[in-house]
Amino acid sequence: MWATDRLNFRYSVVIWKNSSSLEERTETVYPEDKIYKLSPEITYCLKVKAELPLQSRVGYYSPVYCINTTERRNVPSPENIQINADNQVCVLKWDYPYENTTFRAQWLRAFFKKIPGKHSDKWKQILNCENVTTTRCVFPRDAFPNGIYYVRVQASNGNGTSFWSEEKKFYIEMKTVIFPPVISLKSITDDSLHVSVGASEESENMSVNQLYPLIYEVIFWENTSNAERKVLEKRTEFTFLDLKPLTVYCVKARALIENDRRNKSSSFSDTVCEKTKPGDTSKTWLKAGICTALFSLPVVIYVVRLFLRGVNYVFFPSSKPPSSVDEYFSDQPLKNLLLSTSEEQTERCFIIENASIITEIEETNEIDEVHKKYNSQTSQDSGNYSNEDENSGSKISEEFLQQDSV
Repeated sequence: MWATDRLNFRYSVVIWKNSSSLEERTETVYPEDKIYKLSPEITYCLKVKAELPLQSRVGYYSPVYCINTTERRNVPSPENIQINADNQVCVLKWDYPYENTTFRAQWLRAFFKKIPGKHSDKWKQILNCENVTTTRCVFPRDAFPNGIYYVRVQASNGNGTSFWSEEKKFYIEMKTVIFPPVISLKSITDDSLHVSVGASEESENMSVNQLYPLIYEVIFWENTSNAERKVLEKRTEFTFLDLKPLTVYCVKARALIENDRRNKSSSFSDTVCEKTKPGDTSKTWLKAGICTALFSLPVVIYVVRLFLRGVNYVFFPSSKPPSSVDEYFSDQPLKNLLLSTSEEQTERCFIIENASIITEIEETNEIDEVHKKYNSQTSQDSGNYSNEDENSGSKISEEFLQQDSV
């Protein structure tokens, strides 16, 4: 059984400190794997069970096995191993607290981990990563064909050599790094901002876009709002329009490999904010003035017409009386007379000889009318008016005398 399916087995390990079973850790390992982050000079116990993932079969736990860890060495191991690769070089980094130390790094193909047995002789020295005095080393990308690998780093100084660091697994094809772009934002007018997308200094030294075309995902928003505008641009220079004046806008962007099925992208750039310029107040006032003039013009025309009508009515009255006045005097003998603007109410009386009756002859009411403009014949018309009054008075006197005689 072990010989037939040995490459398909994996193992679940439960490990804990012998003094406390409450601090259990469970890890999935392969033959000849290592368990890290343990304390020195402590007794640990563990149990293991085998699994066949492809067949969904799980075995029973083995008997418990206990062992003491060794004492801590004077030279600590490097920590936090990281490896990044673009299409030209690979960069291996690690953390170490002390200076005056040299380092070396090795690599191993991942499939050896599935084969039972010891494989210490399978580890290979990484080119340009031997006896380095910095916490990083750079080696050619083509030193590793596409595949899965493990790397490890060891520190040395005058006092001795550290244990190997934790083994870091990486996939050379998926570790291609796209560095975040650098964004600059500039206000052009009161309603637009210009965005420039550039490469960082690190990506210029190890440029990924020399082999892969990039597009940029740009996210743009008003600083006081959560509403975002997202655009995909292949250009590195573009402009956002229809913005508010004197308003702060922010932008961030990331680079993506164009037409990449894995959607490989960089992390987002730093957020950059900029305020738009103030609006053109002269244009605003001009527009407001034009609108006000257009709306007030009909009102002005109406008021002017009313004013002119009043002036004509007062200073240039019509020579013909209004129709209402003309109708009132149509059957009166005084139709052609020009009445004064205000005429007091009068009573005309006659005393009849040989009679004790006083008869009211005529009563006229005050009439307010618009009168004709007096001309040079005013005096003559007044004379005629007086004569007509006398004639009409004599006629009325005769009628009363006849009645009295009867």
